[in-house]
Amino acid sequence: MVLFVMTALVIGFVWCATPVTAWADSKDDRAEQNALADTDAGFGLTDFTRYQTGNSRPVEGEDIGYRYPLDDDADVVIAVTAEGKALVFVDEEASTEAGFAAEGADDADAFRELAEELDERVAKGGETLADNPGREWTTSTASEAIVGPYRVRVGVAAGGRRYVSVVPTEMPTGSTPAAAAEQQGLDLSEVLSWVDTARLVPVSAVAGATEVTLGEQAANFFSELDMRPFWVSLKTSAVALVITFILGLFAAWKTMGTSSRLKGVLDSVFTIPMVLPPTVCGFLLLLIFGNATPLGRWLIAHGVSLVFTWEAAVIAAVVVSFPLMYRTALGAFESLDASMLDAARTLGWSETRIFRRLMMPLAWPSIAAGTVLAFARAMGEFGCTLFFAGNYAGVTQTIPIAIYFEWMSGNTDVALFWVVVVILFSFVVVLFINLYTARSLRYRERGGTARRARSARHDDLARAEEPAGDVLRIDRAALRSLIKDAAAASPRERSR
Repeated sequence: MVLFVMTALVIGFVWCATPVTAWADSKDDRAEQNALADTDAGFGLTDFTRYQTGNSRPVEGEDIGYRYPLDDDADVVIAVTAEGKALVFVDEEASTEAGFAAEGADDADAFRELAEELDERVAKGGETLADNPGREWTTSTASEAIVGPYRVRVGVAAGGRRYVSVVPTEMPTGSTPAAAAEQQGLDLSEVLSWVDTARLVPVSAVAGATEVTLGEQAANFFSELDMRPFWVSLKTSAVALVITFILGLFAAWKTMGTSSRLKGVLDSVFTIPMVLPPTVCGFLLLLIFGNATPLGRWLIAHGVSLVFTWEAAVIAAVVVSFPLMYRTALGAFESLDASMLDAARTLGWSETRIFRRLMMPLAWPSIAAGTVLAFARAMGEFGCTLFFAGNYAGVTQTIPIAIYFEWMSGNTDVALFWVVVVILFSFVVVLFINLYTARSLRYRERGGTARRARSARHDDLARAEEPAGDVLRIDRAALRSLIKDAAAASPRERSR
C-alpha cells in the first residue's frame, strides 16, 4: 500500500511538472501547459504565470511599494485592477518581433482570447479574465499607469530582480511608498486583484516546439530548480535539533525531580507550544523579541537583531519541536524503575551520575525516537517561521514556506516537487522510528528470555539437590553443632 501511494505521488509529480508539447495549427491548439499561439494572428504567449497575491515587505531594505514578482524574460504584464479593468503592459521590442499591433482590433481580440484561456488554466478555481466579458482592456507599451490615487509600475528593479509595484501617485520627496500611503490613508494591496506575466513571441516560437524526452525535461527542471529551501531547512533543523535535544533532556530531568504541584505547572509550560497554533507561537515570539518591545530594543542596542533573520528561523523551529523532545524524554524517564534509582542513591551515586550512567542508557531508545520526531517537526515548521522569520530566499525560506509561495506564484510543478520531498522525508522518519523501536523490543525480548532461562536452570539445580520421595531431611548444621557439644561434655554428663 505504501509503495502504491509513493508511486502514485511520483507519477503525479512527473505528470504535473512535465510540459506537454504539441503543434499549434490554430488558436485553439496548445503548445504547452502555459503557452498558446494563434497562427492567424502570427503571435503567441509562452511562460504564462499568475501571481495571486503580492508582498509589501521591503526588498533588501528598499521599499518599492506593494509588489508582485516579474520574471526576467517576461515582456507582457496583465495587471487586473480591483475595479475589473485589465491593464496590459507590452514591451515594445517584443511586440515588434512578434508582429503584434496593439492598436489593431484583430490583434487585440486574438491577444485577449489567448490571455483569457491561459489565465483560466492557472487560476486554480479563482476568478478569471473570462469571467467578465465586459472587462475593459487597456494595452500600452509604457512602463506605468495611473489608477486613481495609485501608480502601477512595471519592471521595477530591486534586489537583483524585477517587480510590478503599486505606489501612491503623489509621493513627497524623500518619502517611501509605505509612509506616503499611510499619510494619505491608502491601501496599496487593494489596487490589483492579481497579475499575469508572459512572453510575447512569434507563432513559430510556439508552433515549432519539438518533442523532448522525459530525461531532458527532468534535466531542464532540475537545472532551474532553486535548491536553497532544502539547504536552509536542513541547516535550520540541524541547529535547532542540537538546542532542542539539550534543553528537552534537561527540562525532562529536572521536571521529574520536582514536587507534584510544581511539576504540573512546568509540564504545562513546556508542553503548551505543542497545542498552540504555530501562528500564535510566532506572534508571541514577535511580542517578545520584536523591535518595538523592551527586550527587542535592548537586543538591538547591543547589536543583536532577531526578527526576520536566520536566527529567528532557528528559534521558531526550537519552540515548535521542543515539546516533542521534552514529552518523549519525560515519559522515558518516568517509566524507569524508581527503586533502582533509589538503590543507586543509597550507594552514594550523585544525581548527575545516575542520569548519565543509568537513566540515559536505559531510556535511550525512546529518546532517540523523540529526537527524530523533533527533527522532522523542525523540518516541517511553517506558520511560526513565516510569522517570526519571514520569507527570504536563501535565508529563512524553508521547504514548507517555499511550497506555499511557489503555489501562490503559479509554479505548481516546483511546489509539487517539494511536496514529494517532504512526503518522502516524513516516510523515512516514520520508517526509521518503527524499525528502531522493533529492534529495541527484540533486544529486550532476547534479554528477558535469557534471564528466564538462567532462572529456570537455577531452579532445576536447586531441586536436584533436594532429596526425593519420603527421605528424611536432616539439618546438617544442627547435627554438626550437636556432635561438637557432645564431644565437649564431661564423662559424667555423657553417662547421663
